[in-house]
Amino acid sequence: MLINDRVYGKSKIDSPVLIELIRSKTIQRLKRIGQFGVPNEFYHLKNFSRYEHSVGVMILLKKLGATEEEQVAGLLHDASHTAFSHLIDWVLSSSRTEDAQDRQHKKYINSSDTKHILIKYRYDPNKISEYNIFGLLERSIPDLCADRIDYSLREMPINITSKCLKDLTTYNGKIVFKHKTHALLFAKEFLSIQMNHWGGFEASARFRLFADVLRQAIKKKIIKLSDFWRDDKFVTDKLKKLDHPKTTRVLKTLRNKSLSYLPKSTQVIHKKFRHVDPLYLKNGRAVRLSQTDGKFKEELRHASKFNQEGIVVPLIE
Repeated sequence: MLINDRVYGKSKIDSPVLIELIRSKTIQRLKRIGQFGVPNEFYHLKNFSRYEHSVGVMILLKKLGATEEEQVAGLLHDASHTAFSHLIDWVLSSSRTEDAQDRQHKKYINSSDTKHILIKYRYDPNKISEYNIFGLLERSIPDLCADRIDYSLREMPINITSKCLKDLTTYNGKIVFKHKTHALLFAKEFLSIQMNHWGGFEASARFRLFADVLRQAIKKKIIKLSDFWRDDKFVTDKLKKLDHPKTTRVLKTLRNKSLSYLPKSTQVIHKKFRHVDPLYLKNGRAVRLSQTDGKFKEELRHASKFNQEGIVVPLIE
């Protein structure tokens, strides 16, 4: 299988288990699940799919020398996302942690068509679903991991993406940069995306407003929670059938690419604070960027404080 990825270029996949998993219904469904949560029609930025990200994580792991088992875990790590990705956390009131997908991952893998493929190739579905045990795939913030690297690279300018990719390596089972220059470049760009997109006003406001619309649709029994196991379009089409004046106004407003003109409410919301403080190699050992760069450490502190203050939701009467 030849995959032409916009970040990594052309990659040849010759692993039978990976090819079969990519072709499975479970992974193909992710083509219809947006990475950003809110669909393009109601969002200020153009989405990419969970499929693109999942395949990208697998390719990155392969480039970093990960085992086939870890590549399998990487490909499947987002398989249990519902429609609208982490937006479901705002519907279920777990927005601070955004961990709804994590909590249902093992159960989902064991009930999907991927289970039989894994067993066929002698992989344990329970182990594969515990993706936190794979150190290149997943690490806690603020460390680098293939998941965190891939989704952020897809939003960075191509010249920065190219420079950072070439400088990545592994050290004692961890992903690190070879040079401080590129560690700083990546960390600052990641922080910029956090401030201006993931944790910014437009994303936060749209998450809150769209989640409110979804809850209203669930209350009116237009949408069932089981519908979220389909895809973004399926649920959105049902949502548009909701005969509710406030919902109609909200959806019409969300089609605007900026909500800054709206009056502010008194409601303050908080999005998960995503950041990295990467390790890089210095004199043959790995050191933390913030320990050697006081300016970046201060930028990180400032961003954390900004996130703790929260975002004021706009008001739609």
